[in-house]
Formats: sequence, structure tokens, C-alpha cells
Amino acid sequence: MSFYQKINYRGLSVVIFSLLILLASCKSYKEQEDELPDNRNKGTINVSADETFKPVIDEMVQVYESQHSGATIKVQYKNEAECLNDMLTDSIRTIIVTRHYNEDEKSLMLDSMKVSPRSMVIARDGIAVVVHPSSPDSMFRMTDIREILTGRFKKSLIPVFDGLKATSTVRFIIDSVLRGDSLTSKAMAARSSEAVLDYVAKNPNAVGFIGVSWIGNPEDTSQLSFLKKIRVANVECTDIPGAFVKAYQANIYIKRYPMVRDLVYILKENYKGLGTGFANFMSGEIGQLIFKRAYLAPAKKSFGIRPVKLNE
Repeated sequence: MSFYQKINYRGLSVVIFSLLILLASCKSYKEQEDELPDNRNKGTINVSADETFKPVIDEMVQVYESQHSGATIKVQYKNEAECLNDMLTDSIRTIIVTRHYNEDEKSLMLDSMKVSPRSMVIARDGIAVVVHPSSPDSMFRMTDIREILTGRFKKSLIPVFDGLKATSTVRFIIDSVLRGDSLTSKAMAARSSEAVLDYVAKNPNAVGFIGVSWIGNPEDTSQLSFLKKIRVANVECTDIPGAFVKAYQANIYIKRYPMVRDLVYILKENYKGLGTGFANFMSGEIGQLIFKRAYLAPAKKSFGIRPVKLNE
């Protein structure tokens, strides 16, 4: 054997030996997944979610846990500001709110937690307007809504929210409806979305502003009980002059209803753990169907709208 042949032989032997070591050290995807602190099938995570979306998120968690028996998702329902504060809380893995994180918040998470966050719009929701069943006012132009909110409406109507500070509903009203104008001092703050409905049901001069997931599903028995106590008002349509629509799914989907907002998850996870599994579930086929069944507008699944002939 020549000198060069010996070198090639030794080189080949080294390569083969290295490959054998590499192959021996390689682990299957399942083995790697099982070594993680948690994965899509097992473990426990804490989620911080906007209280406005409690009905649909409760259903989402119930279905996910039924399909992944080793997984536990503990949801804490709070106002949106408290949820956003949880972006810097290590124990909270996923946040469900109505906006994405901003660049400053991203930098803080990267610096203090060494995590690169991800976010995605998973559904769209509408701010429904609800009134007392006996109220003579059940059709509002957006100018009427603004006058009610600022206390300048022709009648003394009291706007009611799920809190007056830090909630996603109030933020939407201030940012997207009032746009610099001031909320009337007569506005009432209820403790929760359910409390908004209870207050409106007992006060004929109250006008409630609430996420549609609390009253949009006629197949939900608890929502049916709410709908017996209040009336959903019609609001001026965005694309048909003189028309009024309710915060129903199809109107939200095509943004014919004027007060529409996003539902967003913010994921703080540097590996494919249970948070990633739950986020993928919400944006996937089954999760999108759950949003559809809850009468929100799915953001990641095509939603066909077919004309319906009404009986005269």
C-alpha cells in the first residue's frame, strides 16, 4: 500500500468512526421531545387571558385537554393591562389579548427573560351593544354611540363596561371610537362581563358594551339566559348607507359591523413546549372551528358566507 493510499485509508476510517459516534448520539424526535420540561402532550403551563374571552377560551382548553390527557392548562382571567404585565412574568407562558406586543415589550422580554416572543391573530371579535329589553333605543348610529360615551346624547343613557380602566373593551372604545374625546363621568364600571349584562338587565337607561363571545352563541345555554334578560342593539353598518346590523359572526368577519377587534396570542417559549402546542391548536383546524362555533370570526380558516332567503 502506497503512502497516499495509507493516508486516504486512515482519513476514511476517521470519517466512518466519526459518523458512527454521531449516529449513536442522535436521538429521535420523540426522544428529544420527551426530554423537554413539557411538550404538546404533557406538562402544565399558566396562561393569562383577557376576561372578555372567557367562554371561548374555557371551551378551547377543555377540548385541548381532552385530546392531550397529560396536559394541564391553567388559565387566569384578568383585565387586559394585567395580562400584558404578565409578559414579564416567568411563570406565564402564553397571553391571550387583543393586541400584539410592541418593540419595547419585545426588547424587555429578550433582555430580562432571554425569550423571543411570538404572536398571531387567531380570531376577530366584536364589541356588542346591549340594552334593557324595554329600552326604546335599540338602533344606534356611530355618532349616537360617541354621544352616549361622552354624555352628550339626547337622552340620559349610562354606558357600562367591564371596568373603566385597563380593560380591552375600554381601550378599544377610547382608541378606536372616541379617538381623543373623553369618556363621560357617568360611565359605570362593572366587575366583569357577566356583571355588565346583569346591570343592563336591571337598569332601563343603561347601555352595555361587551365582547360578543358572551352573547353571540345561541347554542350556549348560559348565553341564552343572558339573551332573555337583555337585548342586542343594532349599530350603523359600515358599507350600506342607512343599514343597521348586530355584532353577529358574518358581520364581524367582513367588518360590516363597525366595532371589530383582533384576538391575539403572545407566546413566550424558546422550545416547542405545551405553549406552542396550545398556540398551534388555537390557530389550527379544530381551534378555528371552536372560534366559529363560539360565533367569533376565525382568522386562520376560510369562512364562507352564503346568502339566505328570508321568509316574508
